Amino acid sequence: MQTMTSAYANKLLRSLEEDKAFWVNKEYASSMYTAAINEEPVIPEYDYSEVAATIAEIDEKICVIKHAVNVNNANARVQVGDREMSVDTILVKMAQMNKRKSILDYMRKQLPKARVEQHSYTSKNAVPEYRYINYDLDLIKQEYERISKAVMEMQIALDQYNQTVQFEVDI
Repeated sequence: MQTMTSAYANKLLRSLEEDKAFWVNKEYASSMYTAAINEEPVIPEYDYSEVAATIAEIDEKICVIKHAVNVNNANARVQVGDREMSVDTILVKMAQMNKRKSILDYMRKQLPKARVEQHSYTSKNAVPEYRYINYDLDLIKQEYERISKAVMEMQIALDQYNQTVQFEVDI
């Protein structure tokens, strides 16, 4: 049984993924070789049983750690402003809010009135067209700031949680 924070668990998972990639690449590079008929072959060192067992061991550790993180994220409660939320709820809510923030960012950057460029080969006497926004620009800016602040609050609470709260992992 090992005690770790979410931040440490994520670093450990990255390290395990790198180890697995090493062994998968080794297997790919060493499981076959090419030799000419008139030359002594250079046979790479390769033991299928060792490589397969190592990859399976790494995969098992990854499963155990990811499961522990998921259980922790579902059960742990974090204070965000005046609300208490589970870590997984925070992650889902942040993703939703970041998508909305992206739309609001586009909207807040629009001019109230903008000339539409015509790219056709019509006559030079064509009447110019204008595009107008159909919303309150100040309201959009306020909403963007509100969502930005909420996302930042959640991120700070999550960062603090990930760096300090420990949980058990049976690896």
